[in-house]
Amino acid sequence: MKKWVGNVFFWSITVSLGGFLFGFDTAVISGGEQSIQKLWNLSDVMVGQMVAMGLYGTIVGALIGGIPADKWGRKTTLMIIGVLYLICSLGSAAANGVTMLMIFRFIGGLGVGASSVVAPMYISEIAPQARRGQLTALFQFNLVLGILLAYLSNYLISNLGEDSWRLMLGIMAVPSVIFIISLFVVPESPRWLITNRNRVDEAREILTLIDPLTVDQSVEAIKDTRSGVDTSLKYFFSGKFKLSILLAFLFAFFNQLSGINAVIYYAPRILEETGLGKGAALLSTVGIGVVNVVFTMIGLSLIDKYGRRFLMYIGSLGYIVSLTLVAIAFFRGTGGMMVPWLLFLFIASHAIGQGAVIWVFISEIFPNRVRSWGASLGSSTHWLFAALIAGLFPYYNGKYGGGTIFLFFALMMVFQLLFVWKLMPETKGVSLEDLEKKLVK
Repeated sequence: MKKWVGNVFFWSITVSLGGFLFGFDTAVISGGEQSIQKLWNLSDVMVGQMVAMGLYGTIVGALIGGIPADKWGRKTTLMIIGVLYLICSLGSAAANGVTMLMIFRFIGGLGVGASSVVAPMYISEIAPQARRGQLTALFQFNLVLGILLAYLSNYLISNLGEDSWRLMLGIMAVPSVIFIISLFVVPESPRWLITNRNRVDEAREILTLIDPLTVDQSVEAIKDTRSGVDTSLKYFFSGKFKLSILLAFLFAFFNQLSGINAVIYYAPRILEETGLGKGAALLSTVGIGVVNVVFTMIGLSLIDKYGRRFLMYIGSLGYIVSLTLVAIAFFRGTGGMMVPWLLFLFIASHAIGQGAVIWVFISEIFPNRVRSWGASLGSSTHWLFAALIAGLFPYYNGKYGGGTIFLFFALMMVFQLLFVWKLMPETKGVSLEDLEKKLVK
């Protein structure tokens, strides 16, 4: 019998390093975007497109990430993602013009988009039912840890000269290599092995390491969902999964209409507009990263105890309060030291709500046979709106100011609260196969 190194927690942590690289790549550009703008004399529109180019890559990566995950397996796809991160970091650091930088940021975006599909999907497929929320949320924890360390490294590197942004972008090569190497000790998803390859004995071996008391039950449940399997895109959009598709789309839509990526990408710019100096603004972004990590840990500890909807209620209310107060502060011109604290509240609300829940929820609500398509739909929706907001934020911020923009985000979160109340089902403590019976009509 083939022996795998580690256990389900170790596998989840390892795969979650993809989330760390996701978060690092997402946030690291915030420390250098203003220096890059000055270096190449870019307009606000052009710098927005430079930042958004990585997000355009994430849309494509999210759309196609499920294809290799189904064809070659979750593990192989994760290794490809690690290579994309490595190419992005080295190429971005060596860029000799904005076009070259945008190309390598697009490549990194492919990795981010695919990672947001494949990593949570893999973890949800190996996790025991009772711990699925916590283990899948490890992806989000590593994501926000990546954001924090990106902010911290930006702050520490910022004083190394006018080309310090190159080191900011290039340092991601180190965790990229670690991620690729660590994946060699991770097994393939047992659900993929049965559903896509009919390798039942190999899947049974892995399921035994996950939970030896439920192996036979798990194998039979997975085999039942495989009967008459159709994994085509046409079948996915046949109408059979319309409720799951609607839930994934709206969840991802509201995630970005909170303004989270506008804050992540442009935090130093936003804070400097309140009157903080450049150094204080960069240091405040480190505070944003710390709050993000702490409240993600709180959300991770609560998600399987109180459920996904409970966290979404807390997050939605926190969004509405914090965004409204930020808007008022900008309208009154009284930002100063007040806005950073309000952004801390905003980040805390995101981390304990949408941040902790999104990748867990989207990975849960689709059946085994179309989970890769469902994850791609949710992730690509997320990244489409992230790209739109990141690309347009500098222009609209310059034209209308922070007050109008943050008030718009607050209004969107009122609609999210209604979505949670009226449409969102609770998935806590329900097996993936039982969720299929509940959501698929």
